[in-house]
Amino acid sequence: MSQTTTATPPPIASGEYVLDPSHTRVEFLARHLVVSKVRGSFEKAEGKIRVGEDLATSAVEVTIDVASVSSRDEKRDEHLRSADFFDVEKFPTMTFQSTSTELATGGHFAVTGNLTIRDQTHPVTLDVEYLGAEKSPWGTTVSAISASAEIDREQWGLTWNAALESGGVLVGKKILLEIEAELVAAPAAV
Repeated sequence: MSQTTTATPPPIASGEYVLDPSHTRVEFLARHLVVSKVRGSFEKAEGKIRVGEDLATSAVEVTIDVASVSSRDEKRDEHLRSADFFDVEKFPTMTFQSTSTELATGGHFAVTGNLTIRDQTHPVTLDVEYLGAEKSPWGTTVSAISASAEIDREQWGLTWNAALESGGVLVGKKILLEIEAELVAAPAAV
């Protein structure tokens, strides 16, 4: 679980939360043909967030259904699902499990954890911004966060590429991950 040495109160009420799937986006951005950018998303993600009285006791666990990848091009999506990239037949999910949460600059938080893709796990630090909370018309309190990180896809074995005449490559190594999420209180255990 999380470990840090300073007692920092979280901006969100302590408790157990889940991602609201209909109001959560897990997106990625990659360079294409060196000169342009392609965006995509994973349409199915679920997660649990425990907010402690102190950030040090907070934790995040997220699971993403890799087959839900969408880049608005079915042919490209099929390629992303293939063994050249995510190999969804062997590795149907990717996961993130936090190891620490700390206050960063400008009211942001650094959430460090283990990102597992294709059974390979490497640490990643998410820059998380708490966007606030609001009561919905249905009486629930909804909190929102925005998070991002840049990763090198090749660390996770996502190495497929094609050379270009110019000397560049078809797909960039660096991938920007962007998450926009609404959090709601976790249902009470029965």
